[in-house]
Amino acid sequence: MPVPHHRSGAARLPRTAVAGTAVLAAAAALLCGPAALGAAAVPSPAAAAAVPTATADDGATVTAEHWLDARTVDLTVQSPAVGGAVPVRMILPTNWAAQPNRTWPVLYLLQGAHDDYTSWTRETGIEAFSADKDMITVMPSAGPTGIPTHWSNNGQPGGADYETFQVTELMQLLQRDYRAGTARAAAGVSTGGYGALAMAARHPGAFKAVASYSGIVDTTFPGIPTIVLAIVTREGLNGLTLWGDPYVLNPTLWKNNNPALQAAGLRGTALYMSQGSGLVGGGGDPLGEGLESTLWPQAQSFSVRLLFMGIPVTTHFYTGGVHNWSSWQGEFTRSWPMLAHGLGLPS
Repeated sequence: MPVPHHRSGAARLPRTAVAGTAVLAAAAALLCGPAALGAAAVPSPAAAAAVPTATADDGATVTAEHWLDARTVDLTVQSPAVGGAVPVRMILPTNWAAQPNRTWPVLYLLQGAHDDYTSWTRETGIEAFSADKDMITVMPSAGPTGIPTHWSNNGQPGGADYETFQVTELMQLLQRDYRAGTARAAAGVSTGGYGALAMAARHPGAFKAVASYSGIVDTTFPGIPTIVLAIVTREGLNGLTLWGDPYVLNPTLWKNNNPALQAAGLRGTALYMSQGSGLVGGGGDPLGEGLESTLWPQAQSFSVRLLFMGIPVTTHFYTGGVHNWSSWQGEFTRSWPMLAHGLGLPS
């Protein structure tokens, strides 16, 4: 199972991914920029002589491969949807090169806010965990906010569309360039938990199984728009460029991007949702506990909504917990049997 994994000399990113109204000032003081990679790139014996040249339907293409080891490669994707180059980390199956006629299921692992696409390999032992799993593991960037959505850009053209990048462009490139199959699962932390549920709800059938760990799962729940806007402004961006004004001018756009209000699209997808209550004392991280407790009510509300809609969901709501990887690593392990089943793999 994933274990803490920190390369020597690598700076640690902040553990927080969202900021509640009561702790925004403290969160801003603790947030920092992304850590530098600590491992030197090495050529892969499985790497092709040239970067793959297949394109997605809209022209998205892989423009660079940077191999970190024989299985791990960082891709640069030129994305028309986002309007620029987007990084993606990918871990290939151990037998990927030895079985050139085989396709592989794909596990998406999604970042949290104020973090980046390297977080899962920096904070967990996903490389070792996946070594005996017949799957491609892909970790796409969702930008500094970690929200894989179509930015409204205040109603002007040109808003970055990370949702289309992840759920259309990248999926096509993985199938055409890297022998990805059609069985997919997604798991994410914090805003990545939002992304996993939102993309599954808005694109029914795209994923067989989805897991959210301390995710922002109900974006219009009382108080949650303030948190979402704080995430955006923390990155020096205008909060209204995300989905506009949540209360008066653009409530429909917010509702259309809310996993809880689009939950009908989750029917038929295996679901796992975990959330800690935070704020019980003794955790040594009052900020992380406060952030976790801020998200507790909306997670409870969403699970009740799914219950009344007759949509099965496995939940793990636990006392305590902190909004960081110390909680999320164990939640990934708990959810793995469900994710593995969705991928057609033994658990």
